[in-house]
Amino acid sequence: MWKEALVLCQLLMLGWPLWAQEDPAAAAAIAPQDCNLECVRQGGPGCEYCRITRADVEKTLGFRSVEAFGSCIPWPCFELLGEEDPEVCQHYVHAPNDVTVEFLHDQNPKSDNIVVSWKPSYYGIAFLRGFQVSLQALGGSHVACQLFLFHRNLSLPASHAERVYKSDPFPSLSLGSQYAVTVMALPVPEEWERFYHSKIFSTRSCAEKNGLEKCKKDWYPKHIEVQQKGTDIIVTFNLAPPSLDIRGYFSLCYAKGMKKYMDIRPNSTKNKTHHSYQLHGLQEGTNYTCEIAADLVDAVRKKFSVQVIHLQQGRVSLPLSRTSLALMIPLGLALVAIFVILLAVLTRRRPNLWMKKLEIKPDIIEQHQERSTQQEVMSLPSNRLTPPRLLICYCSHDGPAHVRAVMRLGAFLQQHMATQVCLDLWDSLSLAEEGTMGWHCRRIRESDFVLVICSRGLRSQPSHLDPEGDEEEADEELGWGSNTSSSAAAIPLIGEEVGRAKARGQDLSKYMAAIFEYSEETDIPAELGLVAHYTLTRDLPLLFSHIHGVALHRPGGYLKIEHISEEGFTKLPAGAALQWAICEAGMVLREKEHHSVEGGD
Repeated sequence: MWKEALVLCQLLMLGWPLWAQEDPAAAAAIAPQDCNLECVRQGGPGCEYCRITRADVEKTLGFRSVEAFGSCIPWPCFELLGEEDPEVCQHYVHAPNDVTVEFLHDQNPKSDNIVVSWKPSYYGIAFLRGFQVSLQALGGSHVACQLFLFHRNLSLPASHAERVYKSDPFPSLSLGSQYAVTVMALPVPEEWERFYHSKIFSTRSCAEKNGLEKCKKDWYPKHIEVQQKGTDIIVTFNLAPPSLDIRGYFSLCYAKGMKKYMDIRPNSTKNKTHHSYQLHGLQEGTNYTCEIAADLVDAVRKKFSVQVIHLQQGRVSLPLSRTSLALMIPLGLALVAIFVILLAVLTRRRPNLWMKKLEIKPDIIEQHQERSTQQEVMSLPSNRLTPPRLLICYCSHDGPAHVRAVMRLGAFLQQHMATQVCLDLWDSLSLAEEGTMGWHCRRIRESDFVLVICSRGLRSQPSHLDPEGDEEEADEELGWGSNTSSSAAAIPLIGEEVGRAKARGQDLSKYMAAIFEYSEETDIPAELGLVAHYTLTRDLPLLFSHIHGVALHRPGGYLKIEHISEEGFTKLPAGAALQWAICEAGMVLREKEHHSVEGGD
C-alpha cells in the first residue's frame, strides 16, 4: 500500500511545476499591444491583441470619424477584416463575462481614471476577432470608445476563456457621476443580440478620492456638541479648513411645524477650528431636529437632535415632594380653566362694548371679518399613489445658459413640488435607443402633464424644417452644433394634440406653456395659445395648483406654501440655484442682443 502512495506523491511533485506555470498566465490580465491595423490583417506574430487607433481607421476607410467615438465604427469586423474574407465575420460569439471597473491613480483631484477588464465567453471563442469597449455618461454628453482586434490567423482555445483582458485607461471622468460601460465581442452578426455586456458604475466622489477636508462641495461639519444653558442651546461645531474658503454657515431647526433658521458668520481670527452659537426661543420640553451646513448651493447638511429640557422655576435645589406635587397639579389645572373661561367671556363682551361706545353696526364688522383672509393648512389629494408625471419640453437654441435654467427648474419641481419630472437631458440612453421623436411621443402619452418652456429661440426656429429629419440642420442654421440636445422638434406634435383635443371638446389641462422672466409673452407659439400660461418663478404657486389640482383660494381662506412662494423659494438651495440660473440666462441673452445691435449698426 505504501508503494502506491509513494508513486502518487512523486506524480504530484512532478506535476506541480506545470500548475505553477499555468496559474500566473491565467491570472495576469492581458493588456493591449501597440500595433497597427496592417499587422492585424497580415497576421503577424507581434499582433495578438492590438489597440486600433483612430488614425488607423481613418487611413483604412478613407474618411474622418467622429472624434468622440475614438476608433469605434459600426460593424468593425466587416469593415476592417472582412473585405478579403467575409466568412471571418459571419460566426456567432457570446458576450464577455465578469466585466469589472478598476480605479487608477490620478493626480488630478477633480477627475477619475478607470480601466475596464473582462473575460471572453466559452461560446464561439474560436471565432472571436476582438472587442469594442464604449463608455457613456448617464445624463451627459461624454462618450468614449476603444477598439481591440486579434490578428486574422489567431484562433483562441477554450482555456483562454479564463484569461482576463484589459482596456486602455479612460481618463478625465467627472467625480460623483454615473457611467455605463459596454464591452462588445466581435464579430457582430446582424441577427445576433447577445454580443455585449453592459455595466453601470459611479465614479468616486471628491470626498472618497481626496478626503473630506479637500472638497468644498462635499464638506460638512463632522463634530457637533450640544449643551443647554438655561433655556438657551449652545451648539459647537468644527469649521471648514481655511483652504476651502468657506466663510458662512447656516442652521435650521424644526419641530411640530415650527422652524428656526439662523445665519452663522464665524470670526476666524478668534478660533480657526471650532465655533459656538446659541439657539434662542426654543420651546422647553420639545425635541428638535436640526441641520447645519456650509452656506453654499446644494451643500451637504449634517443632522443632529436637540432636546430642550424643561427647567423648574425658582430654587432647583429643593425638589417637591410627591404629596405637594399631587396637590399642585389639580390646583394648576383649575386655575388654567378659570383663566380660559374669563378670557372667553371678556373676548365676547369686548366687541359689543366697543360697538356701543362707537355706535358701529355689528353687521358691518361681521362682513369685514368674513372678508378677511385666513391662512389654512391644506393637504394634497390622497387618491394618487404616485407623484404626477411632468414632461418638460424646451428649445436649446437660446444657448447653454437657458438649458441650465431648464435643468434647474426640473430639479426644483422634482425635489420640492412632489412631481416626477421627465427631461430628455436625464434620459440619454433611452433617447439614443428610441430617437428624439420616438422618445417624446412615448413620454407625451405616458405623462400626466406637459410643460413647454417657451423662449426666443423657439419663436425664431425655422418653420419649414422637418422636425424628424432636419433638426440638426436647424441647429446649424442657428449657430449651434449638431449635438445640441433639444426637444423643440416635439412642440409641433404638442400643438397638434392641443388642436385635436380642442376640436373634440376635451380637457386641455394636460398641456401648459411657461416662460422665464427674461422671455416675453410673444415667445409663446400660436399653437399653444389655448393652454394655460405661466411666468416662472413668479407663478410657481399657480403651477403647483395646476399640477396637483389644489385651489389656492376659496371663501374664507387661501393656500400658502412657503417654499414655493415668490419670496420664499430662494431660501432653499435648489431654489437659489434656479434663481441664479435664470438671472445668468437673462444676462447672456441681453449681452447677445447688445452685440447684435452693435453689429447691425
